[in-house]
Amino acid sequence: MKINKEHKEKNIGRINIRKYVFLFSILGLIFPVSAWIIDAGYRGVDISTWEGIVEMHTGNLLHFFLYSTPFVLGFVAYRLSRIIGKERSLLLAESREKERIIRKNVEFASRIGKGDFAELPGETIKGDNLGRALLIMRDNLVETYEKENEQNWIAKGKEIVRDILSQNTNIEVLAYETIVSLINYIDAVQGAFYIYDEDKETLRNIATYAYNRKKYITQEYQKGQGLVGQVAFEEDYIYRKEIPEDYITISSGILGDNKPKTILIAPLISDDKIQGVIEFASLQEDMSPKTIALIRELSEIIAQTLFNLKVASRTEKLLDDSQQLTNKLEKNKDELLRNAKQMETTQEELKKSNKDLEEQFAEVEKGQKRQHALLENASEVITIYDETGIVKYVSPSVKNILGFDAQEMVGTNRFKRGESILQEAFNKLLKNPKIPRTFEYQYENKQKEKLWLETTGRNLIKNPAIGGILFNTRDITVRKIAEKAQRMSGEMQALSENSPDMIMRVASDGMFYYANPMVAEFLGITAKQIIKKNIDEVPVNKSIMNIIKEILTQVLNSGKKIETERIFDQINNEERIVQINAIPEFNDEKELETVLMVAHDITERKRIELEIEKKNKNITESINYAKRIQNAILPNTDFIKTYLPESFIFYKPRDVVSGDFPWFFEKDDHIYIAAVDCTGHGVPGALLSFIGYFILNNVVDHDNDFTASQILDSLHANVRTTLKQDTPDANARDGMDIALCKINRKNKTLEYSGAHRPLYLLSNNELKQYKGSPKA
Repeated sequence: MKINKEHKEKNIGRINIRKYVFLFSILGLIFPVSAWIIDAGYRGVDISTWEGIVEMHTGNLLHFFLYSTPFVLGFVAYRLSRIIGKERSLLLAESREKERIIRKNVEFASRIGKGDFAELPGETIKGDNLGRALLIMRDNLVETYEKENEQNWIAKGKEIVRDILSQNTNIEVLAYETIVSLINYIDAVQGAFYIYDEDKETLRNIATYAYNRKKYITQEYQKGQGLVGQVAFEEDYIYRKEIPEDYITISSGILGDNKPKTILIAPLISDDKIQGVIEFASLQEDMSPKTIALIRELSEIIAQTLFNLKVASRTEKLLDDSQQLTNKLEKNKDELLRNAKQMETTQEELKKSNKDLEEQFAEVEKGQKRQHALLENASEVITIYDETGIVKYVSPSVKNILGFDAQEMVGTNRFKRGESILQEAFNKLLKNPKIPRTFEYQYENKQKEKLWLETTGRNLIKNPAIGGILFNTRDITVRKIAEKAQRMSGEMQALSENSPDMIMRVASDGMFYYANPMVAEFLGITAKQIIKKNIDEVPVNKSIMNIIKEILTQVLNSGKKIETERIFDQINNEERIVQINAIPEFNDEKELETVLMVAHDITERKRIELEIEKKNKNITESINYAKRIQNAILPNTDFIKTYLPESFIFYKPRDVVSGDFPWFFEKDDHIYIAAVDCTGHGVPGALLSFIGYFILNNVVDHDNDFTASQILDSLHANVRTTLKQDTPDANARDGMDIALCKINRKNKTLEYSGAHRPLYLLSNNELKQYKGSPKA
């Protein structure tokens, strides 16, 4: 296909060359033809006859030169076409090469996206910038994948060993199962476990695998002796490929006796003290870095477990020795009492016995001091309860872990603090003494801090050295926090996947790291189409991507959470109103790493808000119109001052319209003025004020002889009639409180009547109050 295309392009080039040569040759004929016409006209020669043509040529030799013009122009056209054709061929070749490279890059990128990190067979894409970038990206992905696999492999190995350590309290069983499990896991063929004896200051072999047991089962090393002793002395691991000549061979029925090719020896260090050494050998040429990393991390965990078991074992031994010594002292005491009569004759023997006792007491005291130091610095709390739940003994480490002094706990019943899980385990241990109990629970220490504890209980009531229920407790708060964080991460993932909101995590460079399924509802694409793509690469409405880019820029510049409302143009030409919360996420170095965007559809809420706003506007306009009507009927203050110059009205409604109103009426020589308070506020009160206003006007306008009291009686009756309160089944009690004055300007007299409203009269610097009655 490629050859046909090139052949076709060459044919097109040849056709173009012939076409241009022909055209330029035709163009060259114009010059001799024009010369014929011009010369014939100028000289008056008849070129239609042979004699005229000959005469024209003999008279002007220029015609012979012009006959070469078509050939010259044809040759020029030929040369130019060949030059242009070569340049065009070079451009086409370069274009085809770039197209080939682009196809290879696309194919390579596609394979990377599918998880195939191998380079294309027989091809290289290193010759262009994009190819080099794809190779770098491939190498980075491979490195990340390998690191994740290495971390998962190490974590799995640690979990296997942790299970063994938590299930065994016998050091030799624990050592053997640990060695076997690790040999199987790291693909080694031989291993040994050495424990350090502090008293003898030696490393003793307590577990081996694939060794000649008859020869090496009782191995012991001093610090600095051999590779094992060297590791213990330097407190650092040894990894060797050059195996010493005297190194132990591997015993196998299939392989016979073979010398390993690599060995790894690691110290077990806890609290800055050597607890033991583990040794592994392999037939492989190299041990992987992850194997060495796993052994180094596990060495600390195994060392801490050995330390705890040693402390527990030594505690039991010391308690047992103490009990035996006590029994011995009791026996010696009885012996001394029986031999009191022989004291004079056995004085020397008694002195010797006393000396022995002093030495024994000194040894006991030394052992107790050693025990106290071990227990005080232990990472576990050891507690002994009697059969009734009273604390007989608690190790000094309780101060560091739980915050209590040992004296505070000894002699008390700890179950009364609400530690029901301890009570339950205590009861089970009493019921089944042979079965130890291990459980986890939450505990509040003396400083009111919440801790997670892991406790293992054993029934040692029949053990004369202990004589109670023994609880070993350690703080596992850090582990619980890590487990909770992992669980919450999974729960948050589930909530995000099922959320009705669109949730996306965008990097500072615009790359999408996460998107939940709701992007299909908001953007019209699936989560797979957006993850690991840049904002400019996502195939959706550009206006939406511009909104996301704008919000991302704002968060990156401010470093703060942003909440905004935007309009998304949908594919079906509908608008969706979206509330977007953009939350910055920082790494451990306080650098803004990603932005979490949560988009919530508020289209329906906005529609309802607009409807409510529209209705509120209509209601407000109606109430404002009612206010204009109410203001129109209220008396004018300037008009009142023409009759009462020193008067004033303070009128300030609580709502737009009010049920309170001043009233003024003038007729003949009388002035009527009142302050009215109708039942209710706002619109209901305003409606009642209209009723009171017009009834007062009507009553006063029809009869001048009514007293103030009669006016209010008439008002009361008309209100009841208007509101139909005078019917037997009426239950409404709406009305108004009022203070009314009738002033006769001619006689200078004032009449007052009030319903629940008083009149204050200031006369001769004396203030008098006239109270209104419930009924005017």
